[in-house]
Amino acid sequence: MAFDSKVQRKVFGKWATGVTVVTTDGPAGKGGLTANAVASLSLDPPLVLVAVAKSAGSYSEIKQNGCYAINILAQAHEDVSKRFATPGPKDFSGFPWKTDVTGAPILEGALGYVDCKVREILPGGDHDIFVGEIVGGEAGGEDPPLMYFSGKYRRMAE
Repeated sequence: MAFDSKVQRKVFGKWATGVTVVTTDGPAGKGGLTANAVASLSLDPPLVLVAVAKSAGSYSEIKQNGCYAINILAQAHEDVSKRFATPGPKDFSGFPWKTDVTGAPILEGALGYVDCKVREILPGGDHDIFVGEIVGGEAGGEDPPLMYFSGKYRRMAE
C-alpha cells in the first residue's frame, strides 16, 4: 500500500526550509524556478543537488542547458520567490542579475549562490535530481534568510 502523498506533504510541511531560486541560461533559453529541495552534497569534489519536478516549466531548460545557479534568498526576496514559483514563462525583469561561469542568472543581493555544471541526473519519482559540480559561487550578506514552513513564508526570530 502506497503512502498517502497528502500526508507526506503535511509531514514535510513541518520541516522549515530556506528558499532558493534555481536559474539557467543557454541554448535552450533562460529559465528559473523556486526550490527548497536543495542540498550540499560533497566538498571534494564540490557538489550540490536540486530536485526538480519533471512537470516544472524550467525542467527542460536546466536539462538541455546543462547548468544552473542556486540563488539563496533573503527575507527581502519574497517577491522573487513568488514570481519564480508560478507556472509559465519566467520574467527576469525588475530584479538585478549578473552571471558567473556558466551564464546562469545570479540574483544580485542574494545571501549566496553557487554556479553549477550538471554532472549527473538521477531519477527520483516525479522529480529528477540534478547533481551539479560547483564552478563558481559566493557568500553574500548577513540579512535574515527567507524561510518556508507549514505552507507559508516565515521570518526567523533571534
